[in-house]
Amino acid sequence: MFANDMETIKTIKAMRESVAAARRAGKKIGFVPTMGALHEGHASLVDAARASCGWVAVSIFVNPIQFAPTEDLASYPHPLEKDLELCRARGADVVFVPDVNEMYPPDRPRLTDVSIRELGDALCGRSRPGHFTGVCTVVAKLLNIVGPDKLFLGAKDYQQATILRRMILDLDYPVDAVVCPTVRESDGLAMSSRNAYLSAGERGQAPALHGSLLLAAEMIRKSRPPAEQVVAAMKEFITARAPAGKIDYIQICDSESLRDVPETRGLVLVALAVRFDKARLIDNIVVE
Repeated sequence: MFANDMETIKTIKAMRESVAAARRAGKKIGFVPTMGALHEGHASLVDAARASCGWVAVSIFVNPIQFAPTEDLASYPHPLEKDLELCRARGADVVFVPDVNEMYPPDRPRLTDVSIRELGDALCGRSRPGHFTGVCTVVAKLLNIVGPDKLFLGAKDYQQATILRRMILDLDYPVDAVVCPTVRESDGLAMSSRNAYLSAGERGQAPALHGSLLLAAEMIRKSRPPAEQVVAAMKEFITARAPAGKIDYIQICDSESLRDVPETRGLVLVALAVRFDKARLIDNIVVE
């Protein structure tokens, strides 16, 4: 589909030089930050960047500072050659693949973190303290390294996208954040790198997450019931159809502030997280 002259770059210096060359050529820069283990959801972000910008950069970096000690950093998949092939096939111009020492030099202890108050404490932040500080810190560094015109994010990670958009606004980054729709499997399961951790039985049950969101949307659009009534119905739905899953949270929130709301009037975010044996899956839907 595309030429095979994609660059793979490992150092910050070389990445900045590549971006500078694209700028001199008059290119608009699109950027897709990832942790690898790429799938069609990531590919859709590269496609969106390709359609909107003249030059597309993808980063692949498993960021250690967004993982808690009990989380899956050590086992997170690293199929680099497969990831590079996907990026090449979808038309990326460069893939930035730094190692940990390049991003966090061992001879320079990190004294600076970037965090977002309130937004980072809601939803996933309640069970993953410090996670979004790690996300913001690495994305702030990547934006400084790449300096894109547009940043492409996925709607599946709604809280993350909301936080990064606010960081960009508050810190005056000259970049537009573009949030692209969630890409799903044919049975509705949101595509995620962590889906690979599901057993066959868990994979058969996991579409119940999306099913519960569709149930919530139907209830809200039909009669605008209290939020607690919608949450109760979703819990019952998931418990019956995905007994292998343990509900971390189901919340109905204001779509901007991410604060819980008691009523379902106006624009609301319905978000959930469910833990299976080796995978914690998230999903959401915004109901008009």
